[in-house]
Amino acid sequence: MTTPALPRLRLAAALAAAVLASLPMTAQVTAQMMVREEKAELALAADRTAYEAGETARVAARVTVEEEWHVNSNTPTFDYLIPTKLDLELPAGWVDETVRYPEHKMQTFSFAEQPLAVYDGELAILAQVKVPAGTKNGAVPVRASLRYQACNDSQCLPPVTTEATISLTVGPGGTPIASELFGAEAPPGDGDGPSNPGRGLGVMLLLAALGGLILNAMPCVLPVLSLKVFGLVRSAGHGRSEVVRGALATAAGILVSFLALALAAIAAKAAGAAVGWGIQFQRPGFVAFLAVVVILFCLNLWGLFEIPLPQRLARLGGSGPREGLAGHFASGLFATLMATPCSAPFLGTAVGFALGQEAPAILAIFTAVGLGMALPYLLLAAAPGAARLFPRPGAWMDTVRGVMGFLLAAAAVWLFYVLSSQISLERLAAIQLGLLALSLFLWLRHRHMFSGSPRNAMRWIAEAGVIAAVALTVGIAAVSPLSGSDTRFVEATPGLIDWEPWDRARAESLASGGKLVFVDVTADWCFTCKVNERLILETPEVAGAFEEHGVVPMKADWTNRNDEIGKFLAEHGRYGIPFYMLYRPGQEPRVFSELLSKEGLMEAVQVAASVAQR
Repeated sequence: MTTPALPRLRLAAALAAAVLASLPMTAQVTAQMMVREEKAELALAADRTAYEAGETARVAARVTVEEEWHVNSNTPTFDYLIPTKLDLELPAGWVDETVRYPEHKMQTFSFAEQPLAVYDGELAILAQVKVPAGTKNGAVPVRASLRYQACNDSQCLPPVTTEATISLTVGPGGTPIASELFGAEAPPGDGDGPSNPGRGLGVMLLLAALGGLILNAMPCVLPVLSLKVFGLVRSAGHGRSEVVRGALATAAGILVSFLALALAAIAAKAAGAAVGWGIQFQRPGFVAFLAVVVILFCLNLWGLFEIPLPQRLARLGGSGPREGLAGHFASGLFATLMATPCSAPFLGTAVGFALGQEAPAILAIFTAVGLGMALPYLLLAAAPGAARLFPRPGAWMDTVRGVMGFLLAAAAVWLFYVLSSQISLERLAAIQLGLLALSLFLWLRHRHMFSGSPRNAMRWIAEAGVIAAVALTVGIAAVSPLSGSDTRFVEATPGLIDWEPWDRARAESLASGGKLVFVDVTADWCFTCKVNERLILETPEVAGAFEEHGVVPMKADWTNRNDEIGKFLAEHGRYGIPFYMLYRPGQEPRVFSELLSKEGLMEAVQVAASVAQR
């Protein structure tokens, strides 16, 4: 009878153990062979002699790999390879650790057909930690552990972990040291991020104001802007003072909304949550709320949503043909809400800078963006005579009012499209039915309000129905994000470019191997992204250039929350989308403006391809 394989193996192991136990010399030699060999040395250095509480400390882990040996990259070529990883053991209460690894090398070895991503010689891994506010002065130990696997051209040793400790001093009077390890890289708060070093707060404020001004021309804001022009035309019929009041009220609505966004960003950052421009659109509850607001504006323009106010509020709201201060102020708030999924030129740079700073800088940058967006209204308030350029009010405004309602209805369709990627189709249908019920109850309320029977039962039912429809619509979206038990697969519409899902490790590996890689970070709620995709990327010219030069196109979908994508954007000084980057072999990646141009993109691809072929 044949002995099964497993018992045979166990028997062989037992016999081998018995032989080794009976031979002391052999056991000693075997024990020596099992000792893990260290082929890399670890030393730590700080960038300053001391740090005050609230500042960012940078620590460099200097790794020296023994000659003729190498260690795997932090993002190895194959998943089964052991990555090199640095971990910091921080004191209690210290959080917000960021580790940046150097660029790896692609080398070919006798045991692998494909080049591998490795580190050799000397390298520096940079880490950033935030010294918590309120930390007492004194020495604070920080321990680092480096796990790696060393290999040479013929063998790989078992992975090992080596440790080192550094003492950071908390207190005043710190001076820079070890500048050769940190190079030109600046910590958060000292510059504009990796792609825009050295810019100060003054320059960022100017860029923020310019970006806010350009926001007025972005596709997200155009429906609201046309509505705003319509309101100002109506105000112009009541004289210069009415134009000034309306323009200032609109500007105030914009500034208040940007102040609220800044406070929300500060609170989210303090709580350790992700912050970014437009990321509130990743929350279905917010998108559904905005859909409710859009529908209410539509019904108002169509004459079905008018609420009589008490006498004092009516004077403030300007009942009658005037829009009133309340209406102008609300349109300013609404314009800002609709602007947040768009990222204008210069805006991404300024907001990225702001979100890496402390609260005062965040408030200053967001206020500057608001001032830039409100600038046309402030100029109109300063020169109300310009209102003479508007056409005179008349019967034509009723037609324009109806057309504006349909433009906003188109914005509602876009919001439904965004929701379709965030919740199930059944939930989306329920939200649409809720909005339909909202419209029905408002219509009933409007009808009975002017039916000669004030405060009858039907009117009260209609008002209760409006409140219930709004609560139900927003509630369905807020509690039903896509999850493992409520998901669906949406197949991407085929286009001229064969996009791959974004994979950072694969992108960097391809670039190290000589390939051009174009990364598009997009989202269904990003209107600018969709415009760029339709008019620039998905065109025969760009698709042909990608194919001619072997560009690998990758698309990162940020419609729903994805911390890896958020971290990728932050590392390049961006906190909003669209974001476009071209990995170029032998060069630093090229980051493009939010508004692409065919010529600029094709030229960048051609130049990068020619450099890579040298």
